[in-house]
Amino acid sequence: MSRLASCYSAAAILSLATGVASLEARPQPATLAVVMTNDPMSNQIKVYDAGTHVLLQTLSTRGKGGVGGNARGVKQYNGELFAAVNNGSNTVAVYRRNGNALKFDKLVTTTSAPVSIDFGNDHMYVAGATTVDSFAVHQHNVPWLDGTAWLELAGGAVPPDGSTAQVGVINDRRLLVTLKTDPDPGTVDIVRLNEGAVTGAVSAVSAPAGTLTPFGFSVYPDGTAVMTLAHTSQDGLFRNGAFTSVVDAGQMAPCWMTRAGKYVFTANTGSRTISRLIGTGNHIFVDDAVAATITTGGAPSDIDAAEGDLGVIDHVAGQSHLSLFTYNAFGELTPSGLPLDLGTANANGVAIMAPTDQDRD
Repeated sequence: MSRLASCYSAAAILSLATGVASLEARPQPATLAVVMTNDPMSNQIKVYDAGTHVLLQTLSTRGKGGVGGNARGVKQYNGELFAAVNNGSNTVAVYRRNGNALKFDKLVTTTSAPVSIDFGNDHMYVAGATTVDSFAVHQHNVPWLDGTAWLELAGGAVPPDGSTAQVGVINDRRLLVTLKTDPDPGTVDIVRLNEGAVTGAVSAVSAPAGTLTPFGFSVYPDGTAVMTLAHTSQDGLFRNGAFTSVVDAGQMAPCWMTRAGKYVFTANTGSRTISRLIGTGNHIFVDDAVAATITTGGAPSDIDAAEGDLGVIDHVAGQSHLSLFTYNAFGELTPSGLPLDLGTANANGVAIMAPTDQDRD
């Protein structure tokens, strides 16, 4: 072999080796667990690798936190967008995913102090203290507010401060907003949509007699919502604008809820446990009253799940923790490492962001 040929061979080998090294150096797409510190003066989010538990980022929300008594103060959308409420600033902070990191995109202003977020119908929906807003979502951007409605209690009264719990998409024509008003049963507002935008029309439905506090809920693809009735330790089925079933939860104070396929998980604040439910068209079944326990001894709050990973926040002795679990096809939970100390007292909101197909390519 000539020296020239040898040089070409060596160069080819070096080029191949460099390419392999480059491929190996590319970080693997991670499932992110994102929590909000909820600081009333300087709100932040913390981004963790759900698999390794490594803290990847701490980012400002450029606003004030302080929300309480709510569900879904943060929300992710298709693994590409993430949003967090700045309750004390009347804004929502929006971020875009960039690899295994989030990048701040913008603040959007809400018509009342924001409490809860959901995505759907190419829109972001924000329930506040007295109103619910819709914002168009276009090519992973949130360009403008395109609808607002006033929330109301069953009977027509204005909701008192602190009553708004959660907003959630039912279908392309309806949203739900839960309102807790102890000692009255509470209200579920049905908010009408037109091409995804809030129209201003609201129907207020009372929770069933003998129940209290419609709070967290999860929606099946058919539009059926499984909902906690927190202060009477019950779960309800809401379909076609009415409660069709109520069952005993078997645990104390089920409040927050997330769905993974056919299973719905509830965070039970009073019992310090997680339950697994199944909802059908007409019934709710408690599949496992104690699917997991909170090992810190803390009271669990917001909960979220995606693509085999579940995260739940708890609070105890002035500290907040994030507990991570994996789940299988049968909804069985397995702890993923030890709970993480979040370094803040009142963390509120967790979102699990699985990698997108583009991230995996």
